[in-house]
Order: sequence, then C-alpha cells, then structure tokens
Amino acid sequence: MSKKTIAIVINTSWNIYNFRLSLLGALRNEGYRILLIAPRDDYSQKLVDLGYEYHEIKINNKGTNPFQDLLLVWRFSRLYKRLNVDVVLQYTIKPNIYGTLGAKLAGIAAINNISGLGTVFLNNGLSSKIARFLYRFSLRFANKVFFQNPHDRKLFVDKKLVKESKTDLLPGSGINLSQYKPSTNKLKTDPFVFLFVARLIKDKGIVEFIEAAKKLLKQDDKQVEFWLLGDLYLINPTAINQEQLEQWIKTPEIKYLGHVDDVASVMNKANCIVLPSYREGLSRVLLEAAALAKPIITTNVPGCKDVVDDGVNGYLCEVKNSHDLSIQMNKMLALDSYQLQEMGKKGRVKIENEFDEKFVIDSYLREIKFVVD
Repeated sequence: MSKKTIAIVINTSWNIYNFRLSLLGALRNEGYRILLIAPRDDYSQKLVDLGYEYHEIKINNKGTNPFQDLLLVWRFSRLYKRLNVDVVLQYTIKPNIYGTLGAKLAGIAAINNISGLGTVFLNNGLSSKIARFLYRFSLRFANKVFFQNPHDRKLFVDKKLVKESKTDLLPGSGINLSQYKPSTNKLKTDPFVFLFVARLIKDKGIVEFIEAAKKLLKQDDKQVEFWLLGDLYLINPTAINQEQLEQWIKTPEIKYLGHVDDVASVMNKANCIVLPSYREGLSRVLLEAAALAKPIITTNVPGCKDVVDDGVNGYLCEVKNSHDLSIQMNKMLALDSYQLQEMGKKGRVKIENEFDEKFVIDSYLREIKFVVD
C-alpha cells in the first residue's frame, strides 16, 4: 500500500516554519508523505533545507477581488490533483475557505483549523458578513473543523456557519515544552521591563499599551521600560505606520526592537509580557510567555483569558481600556521577586497541563487516520 499524502496549507511559509514543525515531524514518523503549500517567503527554503517538499501557491491575503478568489479555488484544486494529495490540513482564512472548495473539487478530505477570527469578525460590516457567508458555504464540505477556543467554536455553531458535529477543540498550536524552558533570570529588575509582542496593529492593543505606558511614566517613583517587538504590518487596515511609531519611541523608556526570529530570548530578558489584544484564536505569544514562566497581563477576551487565570499566573484587564491596563501594570510592579516567580511557575504548570503540543499532534493523527483509512 502506497504512502498517503498529507498537504499542510497556510498563508505563509513563516507560519509553517515557526508553529508546525513538530506536527510535520510526527506525520513524517507515521510514514506519511508530507507536502507544504504556501506563498513563497524567506522561510520557504528553510523548510526545503529541513527535507520537506514545498510547493508555492500565490495568495493575496488581504485581497477581496471575487474573480481572484475564484481563481484561487481552481489553483488549489489543480494543485491538489496534480500532487495526488489524500488529505489537506488547512490554516488561516483563505486556505480554510477557498482551499476547502478546492479540496471538494479535487475529491479529497479537508481538515481545517480556525486559528482566529481576524479583523473582519471584530465588526459587523460588509466584509464581516461576506466572510461569514463564505465560511458557511465552504465549511459544509470540510471533514473536520478544529477551533482554538470554545468561544469561537460557539460563535460559528450558533451562527450556523458549521455543524457542531464537525467541530472539535485544540489547545492552539501547542507548545514544545522542551524547547521553551524558563530561564534563571531574575523576575524583579531595575528597570522593570514590560514587553509587547505582536504585529504592530491596533487590534493587538498596541495603542492601549502605549497609553498605559505613558500613564506609568508620569509616576516619578517608577523605574520601568516598555519594549515593542514585532513587525509593522501596513497591509492591515488597523496598522500602525512608521510615523506613529517614531513618535512613540521619542520617549526614551519606549523602545522598538523590530523583528527577531528568537522571540523567546527577548521574552527571557523581560519581566512581564503584555498583550492587550481585542481577540485571539489562542494567543501563541501568551502560550510561549507562560511556558517560559513569565507573568502576563492580557485582556479578558477569547483567546487571551484562556491562558491566564486572573491573579494566578497574571492579570486580566478590560479590552480597549488603557486606564485599566495601567492599573494591572501597577499591580504587577508592586509584586516582589518571590511573588513574580510564583506567578511564573503557575503559568508554566498550566501550559504543561493544558497546552502541551502532544495534545494537538494526537488529535491530528486520530483525525487523519479516520479520514484516510
């Protein structure tokens, strides 16, 4: 019997390289033929160098041209047929929608992962209504739809975008516990460093982070710095532009670190990780922070509150409320070294118990065997 072919389909090769390597290794160990399908970027060759078979597909991630999207369905279908794919594992909105339709035309199984609702679900405008219609139409052809938090799953089921019987929950992309290990750095330092890690877009709460930072800096007794780590993402409608960023970093205590591949090394230099996001699928940043035993401040919204137990391994603040965020930051600053360390330890235990990547891999292996056998 020939090996079954599994295709991993995402909107960036970067995403595959940073978040899916453990899953790829597990699938390879099971004897499957693995194909990677994504737009070409700086990480495509890195995947090839690891021994994986990569195929490029062009996706306009922010485009809304219906003719381009219909063409994308045809491209997916043609590629799946040509490569003799047996099942596709799809992530992000366009592969989940148009890749599923392509899989239907190709006559193969589709397993989808709704890793977050994106900007379009944060409003009730025309783009959001179109996205919901497209999800409702395409997901009827999916074999399984994984969600990363129960709130997103309930929203899709309640709005009849997918049948509940097709859905299941995953703990995000999971965390490799051997890769993310707590450092021995002190959690109480002078200055105390709050680190924001995300793309520089408003939906991640960066404006509230800066406003809260300015409130704290007015307090003369505070020795504190605020670090920003992440890319400018100008194609997003809520993006922060270069001019705005340069205005912020005129304040000496606000520092922009740009982009780094080794995010964990920067997290280990910070005292507290802050993500005031408006909504997440399940925040990878927060999973990594907790795995590294870092105290966290984040918003009381789906995909963020799932990682933080308020007052246990961090603090929750109100969404879009910089004043409340500054209050939680002051609470964090008031903790001594022992209290910060205990908060970090409890976060690590939560990750070990609930978010180990083994849970994710086992779920995928079970579903793949179900649909291909």
